[in-house]
Amino acid sequence: MSAKQFSSSRKAAIVLVALGRDVASEVLKHLDEDEIETLTREIANLRDVSPEDKEEVLTEFFNDLTAGELYAHGGFDYAREVLTQAMGGSRAEDILHRLYTSPKDSGLVKLRNLDSYTLAELIKDEHPQTICLILSQLRTAQAAAILASLSPELQGEVALRMATMEKISPHVVKNVQNALQSQIETTFNSELSATGGTKVVAEILNQADRATEKQVLKQLEEKNPDIAAEIKDLMFVFEDILILDDLSVQKVMREVDVKQLSLALKAAGDDVKRKILSNVSERVAQMVQEEIEFMGPVRLKDVEEAQHQIVEIIRRLEDAGEIVITRGGEEIIV
Repeated sequence: MSAKQFSSSRKAAIVLVALGRDVASEVLKHLDEDEIETLTREIANLRDVSPEDKEEVLTEFFNDLTAGELYAHGGFDYAREVLTQAMGGSRAEDILHRLYTSPKDSGLVKLRNLDSYTLAELIKDEHPQTICLILSQLRTAQAAAILASLSPELQGEVALRMATMEKISPHVVKNVQNALQSQIETTFNSELSATGGTKVVAEILNQADRATEKQVLKQLEEKNPDIAAEIKDLMFVFEDILILDDLSVQKVMREVDVKQLSLALKAAGDDVKRKILSNVSERVAQMVQEEIEFMGPVRLKDVEEAQHQIVEIIRRLEDAGEIVITRGGEEIIV
């Protein structure tokens, strides 16, 4: 008998056994006597369930959890935890990757294969929410190119919707499928949940050209200053100083005092420390290293604030045209 033919109670028993005694006993506390008796009988009668059947049952359980409307406490993150506890991290990630990247599961694979110009023409007259949904599923470089092709007003509207978007109902995805059915030779999987958020917008803008980035942020600042500020914070983080050329780092460091730099480097990675200290004088580098050594424990909040101040200097110098941050949508300057 294959896993597809298992009864619901048998599948439930397999899930409970996979999750372990502690979780199983906690679940049983919330069931009535008949349900407990049925599950206990099934668990007692389980014999040699193959790894393949176990994986199939847990995958079905995962799909139910991520359906969105069925479980108030489900969702992707919860399902990941369940699979990880039941099968181990590596195996769980394999299943998640297969479920969410397999061509048979996502009609958006074909959209990703379209060139940016064709896709932009296809969706430019769609509702901003529809465009938002589509962009959230594309590669960041592709989404950045399409965002750049939209009108300034639409850029801001789409970016704001994407920044505030969380999980999308399967019904909404189905509506998008119907709207695009006559235009593309593919369909959206109705179980696919698109995710947005400020992080997605920041990643897209990091790939966009400078003009698009400035225009989108300007629109967002007018519509929702808090969202705009959050996206700015996510766009260039302190560790991204690694992508700056040495001359740019030197210009930034001229505006940073030793105490501020020492605090910022207190919790920085070795590669970031090397990048910065190799672009200051030997005397300054020695002073910074001594300051860090004798600084003692500091609050992470203070370190992050010092790093944030340096990032603000980087943004100001870029706005003034004194340094260049190479982005995905721009030509490399040599």
